[in-house]
This record gives sequence, structure tokens and C-alpha cells, in this order.
Amino acid sequence: MIKIGILGSTGYAGSELVRLLSSHPYAEIVFLDSRSYENKSYTDIYPHLESKLDKKCSSIDLMDDSHFKNLDLLFCALPHGLSQIAVKQGLKNKVKVIDLSADFRISDVASYEHWYQVEHLAKEEVKLAVYGLCEINREKIKTATLVANPGCYPTSILLALYPLLKEGVIKAQGIIADSKSGISGAGRNLSDANLFSQCNENIRAYSLCKHRHIPEIEEQLSLYSDTTLTLQFTPHLIPMNRGILSTIYADMNKNLSCSEVYDLYITYYSDEYFVRLLSGGKLPQTKAVSGSNYCDIGFDIDKRTGKIIIVSAIDNLIKGASGQAVQNMNLMFGLDEHIGINQLPMWP
Repeated sequence: MIKIGILGSTGYAGSELVRLLSSHPYAEIVFLDSRSYENKSYTDIYPHLESKLDKKCSSIDLMDDSHFKNLDLLFCALPHGLSQIAVKQGLKNKVKVIDLSADFRISDVASYEHWYQVEHLAKEEVKLAVYGLCEINREKIKTATLVANPGCYPTSILLALYPLLKEGVIKAQGIIADSKSGISGAGRNLSDANLFSQCNENIRAYSLCKHRHIPEIEEQLSLYSDTTLTLQFTPHLIPMNRGILSTIYADMNKNLSCSEVYDLYITYYSDEYFVRLLSGGKLPQTKAVSGSNYCDIGFDIDKRTGKIIIVSAIDNLIKGASGQAVQNMNLMFGLDEHIGINQLPMWP
């Protein structure tokens, strides 16, 4: 059994981790950290786990090494800026770590500090981090001690663009990503902008030109294209619980047909269980991936404008967060990659 501690267990990403790991045959949850709900039964907070989990929340003192002594793996599901000390302590105590925050996703510490406006307190540990996009970095993840779990928006965009950039099918510059996310992407913290009466029957763009996922996306895309790449990214909040739909526009570098581009995607993803390629005019939709670890990808080519339009859909809390974290865990511990996360999507 893999003995696991979860920091930030009562946020949406943390709670999905708890749900997935509670039925994982090789996972044993040692502690559920929560400062807001210390000593409260976890099922009082999340009643859907009633009779499936008998644990109380505890507020973990990160400076107390005793909390790490019996752990094999630490999940950090904390807000950005708060994972750094936890990761340092985990690694110091020879515990593998998967961090779901942005703290270790960007290798350029100065860029992280600029975009997130916080000082990075674990600069040496950043050098150890492996970016945890399993379909692309699988072999590195298998031997990693620290995995930086990708962001939700980046996951939907990177998987859609990776084969096209690697093969030079699209131009590296001028890419536009227009993404729409459900309300759960904003987290559990109370915010006036996220009140039901203001989100329901409403759609709004936010963080134009300055969303904090931009440097993460650009850094990874630059690696795929072997050039310094910039893109235009605009996120939107829409009135649904979960899901991300990204529509991405790129200029074609080569005069290829849809069938040729589809064959290219197949070359990269035919053996990838969690990437589903759509053809025959089908396009992804968030309902078709809800509650699953799948990423659906579809596309069309506009011969008139010379652009390819790629659409991808994920569940932001599963493939965009906790499901991908469990996928990373499985790889790090030599398990079948699909264990605990092969649930089919829910419909309707």
C-alpha cells in the first residue's frame, strides 16, 4: 500500500483526490490536512463519501517531521505560494511529492515570481520538479521524486497542440487559445463574482492578457516547438459546475488535409488511454468527459483562412487536477497507469 498524506484536502481538487484515492486498491490515506475544518469528520464536509471514509481532518504542522515518517507520498493541494515549504519538508524526509499548485510548474523562478507576485522559497527544489503531463513526460515521471501537476487550462491546450508543434504542422507564433471553464475552477473560497446569482445565466471573460497560466503554457509549448513561443490566451467563466472547453486557432505551416492531420494525431496518441481523438465532423463537449480523466480532441481546417481550429475538452477537476495527479502517482510507483481513474464519463 502507498501511504499518503493530503495537504489542503477540503478544496475541490483535494476532495476529488480523496474520492479517487478512497477506492484506489493500492492507496492508504494517512492524514487529511485542513486548517479550516480541524477535528471535523471529513464526511460532514463531503457527505457523498459517507460510510466510505472514516477520518477526521487535522491541521498538519509542516515543521514536525513526525508527520512524514510513515508516508510514501505527499499530495499538496494548496493554493500557490503555500506548497513550497511543504514540498521542501517532504523531500527532506525522503517522501515523494505531487504538487497540484503552480509553485513548481515553471522552471524559470523569476518568471514565476513575476506572474504570481510571491517570492519563491524553494528555488533548489524547482530544479528537481518534473512537469507531470503524463502523455508527454511519462518516462521522466516514473523516476521523479517531485512532480508538478499541470494546470487545468494548460492540460487542455498542451495536449491539443503537442503533436502539431512537434511536427512543425503549425506556426509557433500567432496561436490563440480561447478557453471556457466551469465555476469549480475558481475554487471553494467565497467570492462576490462567483455567487450563483451573478454566475447563473452569465458568461464572462477574465484576466485578459495576464492569466497566471500563460507562462506555464508558453514554457511547455516553447519546448515542443524548440523556439520561444508566445500565445494569446483568454479564459472565460461559464455557468456550469465543471469542465473546460478550449478552442485553439493556429496558422498552418503545411498544406495538409484533415485525414493527414488526424493520422498525425494517431501517431502520437493511439496508445494513450486517456486521449480520445474525434473524427468525422465530431467535436468535443464537456458533458462527454465529465467525471472522467479523458481529454477529447477534435479539429477542422479552414482552407479559406489557412488556419486549423482545434477543440479540446476535459473535466477540470479530474484530468485538469486530481485525476492527473493519481495518474502521476501510478507512474511514480510502477502501477498500471489507469488504476483508480478509469471511470467512464457521466451522461447527462
